[in-house]
Amino acid sequence: MNPSDVFNRLAIARLGEDENSSADSPRRIRSFVRREGRITRAQQRALEEWWGQFGVDADVAELVPNQLFGRNARLVLEIGFGDGETLVAMAAADPETDYLGVEVHLPGIGHLLLQAAKAELTNLRILRADAFDVLERRLPDRCLDRVQIFFPDPWPKVRHHKRRLIQFPLIALLVRKLKIGGQLHIATDCEDYADSILSLLNASPELTNQAAENGFAPRPAYRPLTKFELRGQRLGHSIRDLLFARCGESE
Repeated sequence: MNPSDVFNRLAIARLGEDENSSADSPRRIRSFVRREGRITRAQQRALEEWWGQFGVDADVAELVPNQLFGRNARLVLEIGFGDGETLVAMAAADPETDYLGVEVHLPGIGHLLLQAAKAELTNLRILRADAFDVLERRLPDRCLDRVQIFFPDPWPKVRHHKRRLIQFPLIALLVRKLKIGGQLHIATDCEDYADSILSLLNASPELTNQAAENGFAPRPAYRPLTKFELRGQRLGHSIRDLLFARCGESE
Protein backbone atom coordinates (compact mmCIF):
# COMPACT_ATOMS: atom_id res chain seq x y z
CA MET A 1 0.00 0.00 0.00
CA ASN A 2 1.21 3.49 -0.85
CA PRO A 3 2.25 5.30 2.38
CA SER A 4 -0.06 8.24 1.66
CA ASP A 5 -2.96 5.79 1.38
CA VAL A 6 -2.38 4.78 4.99
CA PHE A 7 -2.92 8.34 6.20
CA ASN A 8 -5.97 8.83 3.99
CA ARG A 9 -7.54 5.57 5.18
CA LEU A 10 -7.00 6.45 8.84
CA ALA A 11 -8.27 9.99 8.33
CA ILE A 12 -11.63 8.90 6.92
CA ALA A 13 -12.24 5.98 9.28
CA ARG A 14 -15.71 6.19 10.82
CA LEU A 15 -14.62 4.59 14.13
CA GLY A 16 -17.81 2.58 14.40
CA GLU A 17 -19.98 5.66 14.61
CA ASP A 18 -23.49 4.25 14.81
CA GLU A 19 -23.16 1.86 11.87
CA ASN A 20 -23.81 -1.06 14.23
CA SER A 21 -26.81 0.53 15.93
CA SER A 22 -30.12 -1.27 15.64
CA ALA A 23 -33.38 -1.72 17.48
CA ASP A 24 -31.61 -4.27 19.68
CA SER A 25 -28.49 -2.11 20.06
CA PRO A 26 -29.58 1.46 20.83
CA ARG A 27 -27.44 4.38 19.85
CA ARG A 28 -24.72 5.00 22.43
CA ILE A 29 -23.64 8.51 23.34
CA ARG A 30 -19.94 8.70 22.51
CA SER A 31 -17.48 10.04 25.06
CA PHE A 32 -15.29 11.62 22.38
CA VAL A 33 -15.85 14.24 19.70
CA ARG A 34 -14.13 14.19 16.31
CA ARG A 35 -12.37 17.51 16.81
CA GLU A 36 -9.06 16.83 15.14
CA GLY A 37 -6.29 19.27 15.90
CA ARG A 38 -3.90 20.25 13.18
CA ILE A 39 -1.59 17.40 12.29
CA THR A 40 2.04 18.30 11.67
CA ARG A 41 4.05 17.08 8.70
CA ALA A 42 6.19 14.99 11.04
CA GLN A 43 3.11 13.34 12.53
CA GLN A 44 1.64 12.63 9.11
CA ARG A 45 4.94 11.19 7.95
CA ALA A 46 5.05 9.00 11.06
CA LEU A 47 1.57 7.69 10.29
CA GLU A 48 2.65 6.85 6.76
CA GLU A 49 5.98 5.28 7.72
CA TRP A 50 5.29 3.56 11.03
CA TRP A 51 1.63 2.56 11.08
CA GLY A 52 2.51 -0.71 9.39
CA GLN A 53 4.82 -1.63 12.26
CA PHE A 54 2.79 -0.46 15.25
CA GLY A 55 -0.78 -0.03 14.01
CA VAL A 56 -3.58 -2.58 13.94
CA ASP A 57 -6.00 -2.03 11.07
CA ALA A 58 -9.75 -1.79 11.56
CA ASP A 59 -10.31 -4.83 9.34
CA VAL A 60 -8.64 -7.05 11.95
CA ALA A 61 -11.94 -8.13 13.49
CA GLU A 62 -10.55 -10.34 16.26
CA LEU A 63 -7.55 -9.21 18.28
CA VAL A 64 -5.58 -12.26 19.40
CA PRO A 65 -2.84 -10.98 21.73
CA ASN A 66 -0.22 -13.66 21.06
CA GLN A 67 -0.68 -13.13 17.32
CA LEU A 68 -0.44 -9.33 17.60
CA PHE A 69 2.83 -9.51 19.53
CA GLY A 70 4.20 -12.90 18.52
CA ARG A 71 4.49 -14.14 22.10
CA ASN A 72 2.56 -14.86 25.29
CA ALA A 73 3.09 -12.05 27.80
CA ARG A 74 1.25 -9.82 30.23
CA LEU A 75 -1.08 -7.47 28.34
CA VAL A 76 -1.94 -3.88 29.29
CA LEU A 77 -4.64 -1.88 27.50
CA GLU A 78 -4.56 1.92 27.62
CA ILE A 79 -7.73 3.71 26.57
CA GLY A 80 -7.20 7.25 25.28
CA PHE A 81 -3.42 7.61 25.29
CA GLY A 82 -3.39 11.28 24.21
CA ASP A 83 0.04 12.20 22.84
CA GLY A 84 1.30 8.73 23.73
CA GLU A 85 4.36 9.80 25.71
CA THR A 86 3.25 8.04 28.90
CA LEU A 87 2.39 4.86 27.02
CA VAL A 88 5.72 4.83 25.18
CA ALA A 89 7.63 5.45 28.42
CA MET A 90 5.82 2.60 30.16
CA ALA A 91 6.38 0.19 27.27
CA ALA A 92 10.07 1.11 27.12
CA ALA A 93 10.48 0.59 30.87
CA ASP A 94 8.69 -2.77 30.88
CA PRO A 95 9.76 -4.78 27.80
CA GLU A 96 8.44 -8.07 29.22
CA THR A 97 4.87 -6.71 29.09
CA ASP A 98 2.88 -6.04 25.92
CA TYR A 99 0.99 -2.75 25.59
CA LEU A 100 -2.07 -2.07 23.42
CA GLY A 101 -3.18 1.56 23.05
CA VAL A 102 -6.51 2.88 21.76
CA GLU A 103 -6.94 6.48 20.61
CA VAL A 104 -9.16 8.31 18.12
CA HIS A 105 -7.22 11.52 17.42
CA LEU A 106 -4.65 11.37 14.61
CA PRO A 107 -2.19 14.01 15.91
CA GLY A 108 -1.74 12.04 19.12
CA ILE A 109 -1.33 8.79 17.21
CA GLY A 110 1.25 10.41 14.94
CA HIS A 111 3.15 11.76 17.93
CA LEU A 112 3.17 8.34 19.59
CA LEU A 113 4.46 6.70 16.41
CA LEU A 114 7.39 9.12 16.29
CA GLN A 115 8.31 8.29 19.88
CA ALA A 116 7.75 4.54 19.53
CA ALA A 117 9.93 4.34 16.42
CA LYS A 118 12.69 6.35 18.10
CA ALA A 119 12.57 3.98 21.09
CA GLU A 120 12.58 0.93 18.78
CA LEU A 121 9.74 -0.68 20.73
CA THR A 122 8.60 -4.20 19.93
CA ASN A 123 5.98 -4.52 22.69
CA LEU A 124 3.54 -1.81 21.60
CA ARG A 125 0.58 -1.90 19.21
CA ILE A 126 -2.08 0.77 18.67
CA LEU A 127 -5.55 1.06 17.26
CA ARG A 128 -7.47 4.04 15.96
CA ALA A 129 -10.86 2.98 17.23
CA ASP A 130 -13.72 3.57 19.62
CA ALA A 131 -12.75 1.77 22.83
CA PHE A 132 -16.29 0.41 23.21
CA ASP A 133 -16.06 -1.26 19.81
CA VAL A 134 -12.69 -2.80 20.70
CA LEU A 135 -14.00 -4.13 24.01
CA GLU A 136 -17.38 -5.31 22.76
CA ARG A 137 -16.35 -6.96 19.51
CA ARG A 138 -12.63 -7.39 19.09
CA LEU A 139 -10.89 -8.41 22.32
CA PRO A 140 -11.48 -11.83 23.92
CA ASP A 141 -12.78 -12.04 27.47
CA ARG A 142 -10.29 -12.30 30.35
CA CYS A 143 -7.25 -11.39 28.28
CA LEU A 144 -6.08 -8.21 30.04
CA ASP A 145 -3.71 -7.96 32.98
CA ARG A 146 -4.32 -4.24 33.39
CA VAL A 147 -6.50 -1.53 31.90
CA GLN A 148 -5.32 2.04 32.36
CA ILE A 149 -7.24 5.24 31.66
CA PHE A 150 -5.28 8.36 32.48
CA PHE A 151 -6.94 11.78 32.56
CA PRO A 152 -10.10 11.02 30.56
CA ASP A 153 -12.08 14.03 29.37
CA PRO A 154 -14.04 15.17 32.48
CA TRP A 155 -16.84 16.83 30.50
CA PRO A 156 -17.19 19.35 33.37
CA LYS A 157 -20.57 20.86 32.44
CA VAL A 158 -23.41 18.99 34.13
CA ARG A 159 -25.36 18.68 30.88
CA HIS A 160 -22.37 16.87 29.37
CA HIS A 161 -21.83 14.37 32.20
CA LYS A 162 -23.69 11.78 30.11
CA ARG A 163 -20.65 11.83 27.78
CA ARG A 164 -18.21 10.80 30.47
CA LEU A 165 -16.39 7.62 29.51
CA ILE A 166 -16.31 5.91 32.89
CA GLN A 167 -19.83 4.80 33.65
CA PHE A 168 -21.49 1.45 34.34
CA PRO A 169 -21.54 0.23 30.69
CA LEU A 170 -17.76 0.62 30.36
CA ILE A 171 -17.09 -0.87 33.79
CA ALA A 172 -19.14 -3.95 32.88
CA LEU A 173 -17.08 -4.42 29.72
CA LEU A 174 -13.79 -3.98 31.57
CA VAL A 175 -14.82 -6.57 34.16
CA ARG A 176 -15.39 -9.04 31.32
CA LYS A 177 -12.03 -8.38 29.70
CA LEU A 178 -9.84 -8.37 32.81
CA LYS A 179 -8.25 -11.57 34.01
CA ILE A 180 -9.00 -12.62 37.57
CA GLY A 181 -6.61 -10.49 39.61
CA GLY A 182 -6.17 -8.05 36.74
CA GLN A 183 -6.01 -4.35 37.58
CA LEU A 184 -8.02 -1.31 36.58
CA HIS A 185 -6.03 1.92 37.03
CA ILE A 186 -7.62 5.33 36.47
CA ALA A 187 -6.13 8.76 37.13
CA THR A 188 -7.89 12.13 36.97
CA ASP A 189 -7.47 15.67 38.25
CA CYS A 190 -11.21 16.42 38.20
CA GLU A 191 -12.49 16.12 41.78
CA ASP A 192 -16.16 15.46 41.10
CA TYR A 193 -15.33 13.00 38.30
CA ALA A 194 -12.93 11.19 40.65
CA ASP A 195 -15.64 10.96 43.31
CA SER A 196 -18.13 9.66 40.74
CA ILE A 197 -15.69 7.03 39.46
CA LEU A 198 -14.81 5.94 43.00
CA SER A 199 -18.49 5.44 43.86
CA LEU A 200 -19.12 3.46 40.68
CA LEU A 201 -16.12 1.19 41.14
CA ASN A 202 -16.72 0.62 44.85
CA ALA A 203 -20.28 -0.42 43.94
CA SER A 204 -19.05 -3.07 41.49
CA PRO A 205 -19.04 -6.50 43.20
CA GLU A 206 -16.48 -7.84 40.69
CA LEU A 207 -13.87 -5.24 41.64
CA THR A 208 -11.90 -4.75 44.85
CA ASN A 209 -10.41 -1.40 45.83
CA GLN A 210 -6.66 -1.77 46.38
CA ALA A 211 -6.39 1.45 48.42
CA ALA A 212 -6.83 1.89 52.14
CA GLU A 213 -10.38 2.47 53.36
CA ASN A 214 -11.80 2.05 49.84
CA GLY A 215 -10.44 5.44 48.87
CA PHE A 216 -7.91 6.82 46.40
CA ALA A 217 -4.51 5.19 45.90
CA PRO A 218 -1.05 6.75 45.85
CA ARG A 219 0.41 7.03 42.35
CA PRO A 220 2.08 3.70 41.52
CA ALA A 221 5.75 3.97 40.59
CA TYR A 222 5.08 2.51 37.14
CA ARG A 223 2.91 5.50 36.13
CA PRO A 224 5.11 8.39 34.94
CA LEU A 225 4.16 11.96 35.69
CA THR A 226 2.60 13.44 32.55
CA LYS A 227 2.94 16.96 31.16
CA PHE A 228 -0.81 17.32 31.70
CA GLU A 229 -0.40 16.26 35.33
CA LEU A 230 2.52 18.60 35.98
CA ARG A 231 0.50 21.48 34.55
CA GLY A 232 -2.42 20.54 36.77
CA GLN A 233 -0.19 20.50 39.82
CA ARG A 234 1.07 23.99 38.97
CA LEU A 235 -2.56 25.11 38.87
CA GLY A 236 -3.20 23.55 42.25
CA HIS A 237 -5.16 20.54 41.01
CA SER A 238 -5.03 17.37 43.08
CA ILE A 239 -4.33 14.19 41.14
CA ARG A 240 -6.34 11.15 42.16
CA ASP A 241 -5.40 7.58 41.28
CA LEU A 242 -7.92 4.76 41.54
CA LEU A 243 -6.61 1.21 41.62
CA PHE A 244 -8.97 -1.78 41.59
CA ALA A 245 -8.48 -5.52 41.05
CA ARG A 246 -10.79 -8.00 39.34
CA CYS A 247 -12.20 -10.44 41.90
CA GLY A 248 -12.57 -14.17 41.48
CA GLU A 249 -16.06 -15.59 41.09
CA SER A 250 -16.22 -16.76 44.71
CA GLU A 251 -14.93 -13.54 46.27
